[in-house]
Amino acid sequence: MARIASLCVYCGSSPGARPAYQQAAQELGTQLGERGIELIYGGGGIGLMGLVADAALTAGGRVTGVIPGHLDELEVGHDGVRMEVVPSMHARKQRMFELADAFVALPGGAGTLDESIEIITWRQLHLHDKPLAMIDIEGYWGPFQALMRHVVEQEFAGPAMSDLYFMVASVAALWPALEAAPEPRLTAEAHLL
Repeated sequence: MARIASLCVYCGSSPGARPAYQQAAQELGTQLGERGIELIYGGGGIGLMGLVADAALTAGGRVTGVIPGHLDELEVGHDGVRMEVVPSMHARKQRMFELADAFVALPGGAGTLDESIEIITWRQLHLHDKPLAMIDIEGYWGPFQALMRHVVEQEFAGPAMSDLYFMVASVAALWPALEAAPEPRLTAEAHLL
């Protein structure tokens, strides 16, 4: 079983089209706070990012945001969290990776896709073996799953591609899935640092 003290959450900087996305962000933040798991996230105070951070804080949780300076200057950063300001989007993803024991993707846009794909790719390249869960709220990640199947069918990846991440249907289903994840075996020297 993987020991999870910090969880990196990738999600949208807007609230999305469905109230279920917002509810899931709030539920996840609340449960992180209640479980004593530190939230690592992109540092935004808006959209799903702001909702998950606010809920974690309200539940007494520790929250660390990692934000590039140019976004912090645009005042999209969350005022109430411990913030690390980094020089670039690349540095942001690297630092969030370093701080997290595991990763979760809620619904989001291109940035959420970019972050999730990068973590999957790093795992495929044996640069880490931290778990990544995608919470498939109301089928949001269905097209992503279809694309990953297409990649395998077209022989750009092997069938083991589906072992690099897992899907859960709800926040409630996340915890048993993370508890079932194996303890990471790779050392820090194996990471892309």
